[in-house]
Amino acid sequence: MKLEHSDIWDMLETAVVAARLAGQRAMEEIKYVKSSLKNGEEMVSHADVICQRLIISRIKETYPDHGFLAEEGDQGALFKQPPRSQDDFWWVIDPIDGTNNYCHGLLSFAVSVALLYQGQPLMGVIFDPASESMYTAAKDMDAQLNNSSISTSSEKVTPFVSFGIDSHFPTEQTGAINNVMQTMRFRNLGTTALHMAYVAKGAMVGMVSYDTKLWDIAAGAMLVETAGGIVCDLSGKPIFPVDCASYQGQKYSILATNQKTKEDFLKLFGK
Repeated sequence: MKLEHSDIWDMLETAVVAARLAGQRAMEEIKYVKSSLKNGEEMVSHADVICQRLIISRIKETYPDHGFLAEEGDQGALFKQPPRSQDDFWWVIDPIDGTNNYCHGLLSFAVSVALLYQGQPLMGVIFDPASESMYTAAKDMDAQLNNSSISTSSEKVTPFVSFGIDSHFPTEQTGAINNVMQTMRFRNLGTTALHMAYVAKGAMVGMVSYDTKLWDIAAGAMLVETAGGIVCDLSGKPIFPVDCASYQGQKYSILATNQKTKEDFLKLFGK
């Protein structure tokens, strides 16, 4: 299928509307949060399910034949609905990235919506409803925050730059994490999507995330790379393309950086 600029623009607009609807609903529901443990290892709220349904319903109004891959399926499984046509479009959705924050009333969470075509991100949207910040990126378009262009920073590693880290990290990465804590301003916002959005707009020089799922990183990867940055695994290899049809929730360890710091962080975190 040949995609015109107008096609991609329409898809991006659909994602923006869906993400905003979900984010606004999440802000309403945070007053009445009901949470539980999913698979005994991560929190899920009633709002995750509500917001995911809102997003998928809105997208299906315009793209009923596209595929969907999202975090909240039945009985703790992921949600997967293959495309109904031969075109390999998959919407990859995290209705609330930062659910643990959300369940505890911390206003650091985001809605993440990406569209993958033939395994590669075509566009991505991250919406921070608490600050009304809408991050967008699409093929052959600028990365933007609230309709203003953004780009990754040109800073090198210094004691004055910020770097995003996960709440939990493998024991073998303790030395690398300690190094970040001693040499930079480390930040942990509790949401991979917002860490990546902040790398894209130059607020952080980089971020590392362990054991993330595809819906945590798909939109963020599009944002960072469109803004001039780099997203890779800890050995420096690209994450995409991915086979959405066969994806079953495999975990990724990723690094997102600006151009100046990639090699420094690969040496620090690399496998």
